[in-house]
Amino acid sequence: MERKWLSLGHFGAASPGPRPAPLPLQGQPPRLRETALSGRCPRLVPHSSGNPSMPDCRAAPQESLLDASLGTTQENLGTSSLTDGQTLSKEPLSHALKLSTPEKVKDAQLNPPEEALWTTRADGRVRLRIDPICSQTPRTVHQMFSATLEKYGDLSAMGFKRQGKWEHISYTQYYLLARKAAKGFLKLGLERAHSVAILAFNSPEWFFSAVGTVFAGGILTGIYTTSSPEACQYIAYDCRANIIVVDTQKQLEKILKIWKHLPHLKAVVIYREAPPTRMPSVYTMEELMELGNEVPEEALDIIINAQKPNQCCALVYTSGTTGNPKGVMLSQDNITWTARYSSQAGDIQPSEIQQEVVVSYLPLSHIAAQIYDLWTGIQWGAQVCFAEPDALKGSLVNTLREVEPTSHMGVPRVWEKIMERIQEVVAQSGFIWRKMLLWAMSVTLEQNLTCPSSDLKPFTTRLADYLVLAKVRQALGFAKCQKNFYGAAPMTAETQHFFLGLNIRLYAGYGLSETSGPHFMSSPYNYRLYSSGKVVPGCRVKLVNEDAEGIGEICLWGRTIFMGYLNMEDKTCEAIDTEGWLHTGDTGRLDADGFLYITGRLKELIITAGGENVPPVPIEEAVKTELPIISNAMLIGDQRKFLSMLLTLKCTLDPDTFEPTDNLTEQAMEFCQRVGSKATTVSEVVGKKDEAVYQAIGEGIQRVNMNAAARPYHIQKWAILERDFSISGGELGPTMKLKRLAVLEKYKDVIESFYQEQKK
Repeated sequence: MERKWLSLGHFGAASPGPRPAPLPLQGQPPRLRETALSGRCPRLVPHSSGNPSMPDCRAAPQESLLDASLGTTQENLGTSSLTDGQTLSKEPLSHALKLSTPEKVKDAQLNPPEEALWTTRADGRVRLRIDPICSQTPRTVHQMFSATLEKYGDLSAMGFKRQGKWEHISYTQYYLLARKAAKGFLKLGLERAHSVAILAFNSPEWFFSAVGTVFAGGILTGIYTTSSPEACQYIAYDCRANIIVVDTQKQLEKILKIWKHLPHLKAVVIYREAPPTRMPSVYTMEELMELGNEVPEEALDIIINAQKPNQCCALVYTSGTTGNPKGVMLSQDNITWTARYSSQAGDIQPSEIQQEVVVSYLPLSHIAAQIYDLWTGIQWGAQVCFAEPDALKGSLVNTLREVEPTSHMGVPRVWEKIMERIQEVVAQSGFIWRKMLLWAMSVTLEQNLTCPSSDLKPFTTRLADYLVLAKVRQALGFAKCQKNFYGAAPMTAETQHFFLGLNIRLYAGYGLSETSGPHFMSSPYNYRLYSSGKVVPGCRVKLVNEDAEGIGEICLWGRTIFMGYLNMEDKTCEAIDTEGWLHTGDTGRLDADGFLYITGRLKELIITAGGENVPPVPIEEAVKTELPIISNAMLIGDQRKFLSMLLTLKCTLDPDTFEPTDNLTEQAMEFCQRVGSKATTVSEVVGKKDEAVYQAIGEGIQRVNMNAAARPYHIQKWAILERDFSISGGELGPTMKLKRLAVLEKYKDVIESFYQEQKK
């Protein structure tokens, strides 16, 4: 991946490189262009049974919420393609306007006093946390979308690539496609409070399937594309998925393998790639849309009209770093309130002022990407452009250059990879350009650290930006980007300083799946280095069990707080107390101005055999800062007599598989050269126990120990592993979070070797 991230040349215009492969919207694009917005889809052909483990419901799809006597409608959506801009039938739009009248909004505010603040039932309702600080009128997803239609119907909602060219879908088209998908799901037998699970990379189909699921009264459930068949089975069974949407044959094969274990599953819908053979209960997206034509608009309206803001509409499964994933139930109010007010705190603009342009590439099964790309996009009329499926293997920068987003979000590992790629390019550049960049970054970093809120830049800083840094940002695709966000994991000071040197300020947010995404936000007007920003207006925070330094467990309250964990009453009661406060398990402190600083997790706290409480993250970050050759550092010591550490080295990633290779990064090789080593691979360092590198790492760890608060915080033993941590290796979760329990199990022999002498 690293070799493909960026081609800066001499920091002028970026070389375009190979254009990304087109992202087809369906398995059969020509037919889609003629039929996606029309009532004309290919006639369904009965499929012969090819898999006895799959229930064959193709011949007579169950109608669940629909009356069995519903007939075929004459409604059609015009004969245009998704992007040719021809006139569309406005009949379904009239339904949207009827359903968004003030009377209907008022009716949707059902909130009986006897309802509890949490539930574990998919069909349950909760009492919304409405009080004077967050008294906004609750809204359903359909009401939010209807308001968007009135204001932004003609604006581009989505951009996607086909045959090397960008095409766009307007908000009006988006809404009509979502309704057609909703009716198709109903025809396939989607039952109330059951799920449509989506196992696919980000795409227009992901979006209108998600919105269509909610319109149809179902529950949207995303599944990570990297999930094993067993992980897919756990989630699909737990959420009672009636329908699963996949994008490739590879994902389809996972579902076929586990179908016999999923009693609620009635159908699978596939797009991008056609199924290899005709199979029972497996439909293309076109066939789903055709089935939707058989359901009257009025039938869908009845379902939409019955929806309430305090009902579940989305399930987000935790990454399972400490056990089985938990299904986080989010209400319609969770989604619509957060999409509006949390994004406002991040300075996301409504399209009346400026249409935000974002690139969608992070997994939509994660709450951060889902709330940022999907729901906030609808709220403010943003244009969401989809990256290629190989975005994180190198094509993301190509997409960023072409789209030029106005705001962008990445997990820390994405920003780190961009940093490492720039460092590689710099190392290979000519002497003059390398010196110019280092000078420009140095004066800019100093200015941003000493006067972070000043708009008056010295002449040298403005000159550096004009001559050098603006060209780097353009090469990265950030020429028009006003807001760059990160979240989901901590970011090192090194990475933040690097981007400050490029005049790219990274704004942190803090939240969980259980808070519908951001509960704290930073923005251009609300920023402090290393902090996670301030609490979103209308939300609350308190710290419990504070220590002498003011560090305590972070507890949160507000309209962002989830409904409960699906079918897990004990876990829900552990998370939400009797007053409705969410106990996050994270520890942090608040400064005098209300900025939050995360210090660690209670569950990650190491308690040594001597009873010392040691938060691992600060020590791990100190080691990585002191030793730029280190990629991952994990502190060991729970119930042990002393602390030890597992280390991995920075290596390049295979551009095709995204797997760690044996080759050291340019930065790692520079470190080796500085300490007198000629090593260029991990195996040279670890296999041969390179004396110069091992000595330098030992000295770096001693410097970290010298800065420790007390001797119990000293790292006494350490080992370098032969391979960097990765998702496929099991050490990292889907959002690159460290899975500490998995690491402890995988490397238990190495860890035990640290302490064997103590046992003798």
